[in-house]
Amino acid sequence: MDTLDGMRTFLAVARQKSFTGGAKQLGISTKLASKYVAQLETKHAALLFHRTTRSVTLTDTGRAYFELCVPLLEQFDELEDVIQHRQASLSGTVRLTAPTAFGSTKLVGALAPFLKLHPNMSVELNLSDQHVAIIDEGVDVAIRFGQLQDSTLIAKKLMKMRIVVFASPDYLERHGKPGHPSALSTHNCLMQKSQVDPENWRFKVDGKLVVVNVRGAFASNSPRAITHMASQGLGIGMGPKYVTEPYLKDGSLQLLFEDYEANELMLNAVYASNRHLPVRIRALLDHLAVTFAE
Repeated sequence: MDTLDGMRTFLAVARQKSFTGGAKQLGISTKLASKYVAQLETKHAALLFHRTTRSVTLTDTGRAYFELCVPLLEQFDELEDVIQHRQASLSGTVRLTAPTAFGSTKLVGALAPFLKLHPNMSVELNLSDQHVAIIDEGVDVAIRFGQLQDSTLIAKKLMKMRIVVFASPDYLERHGKPGHPSALSTHNCLMQKSQVDPENWRFKVDGKLVVVNVRGAFASNSPRAITHMASQGLGIGMGPKYVTEPYLKDGSLQLLFEDYEANELMLNAVYASNRHLPVRIRALLDHLAVTFAE
């Protein structure tokens, strides 16, 4: 067994949490994948996986080995690119994760021209409204909103996202249009649970920050779900403006308190701080930064 083949097999099995899945990803048999990992464990005299009939999970040693293998293999692949003079033609796979609503609209719109420009590249996009563990799940880059909480990660700023308050004409006709943010305390407010403080909405009134405590009959971790429910007349919502755009165009939603907006969300591309970024990932990050800046 070539050590590099063993390392690649180990990474694939770790990411798929399955010898069968890892082997399928590499285009080899499950038996061969198991053999490569076993030889790797024998070579290093260390157990890399806990194996049961239902799961394959990394040991503490395996996790440490995983974190070292990723940058080593990426640097080796990049060295091959340099030697073979293939830098002008990017190749390889980039694994991304992003919020569902943003990823399925704005992000895929930005990815399409990049993939057309680099036909030898591929992107694996996992959409989730939960924060995915970047290292554990083998993710190269996570697209996330808000401030970075994890000091082991690095964030590349992509753009600022406007946060708006909205309601349907039907709801406002039935319950009255609030003239001031403080009036929200008497309305049914739809709360986005993925926000840091979903029950306290912030506004800027006469240059000062005003915090309004809100309540409501519906909450979700998805801004798309909040926006849809608001469009059905079920309450007043707050969320990223990009999600509301189709509803604003067709008149099923209208904006409130535009003069009092205080919130902006920073959109970041996040990756592990101990990673050496291959050329293909750096190129994609640069493309996203330019696209969203425009």
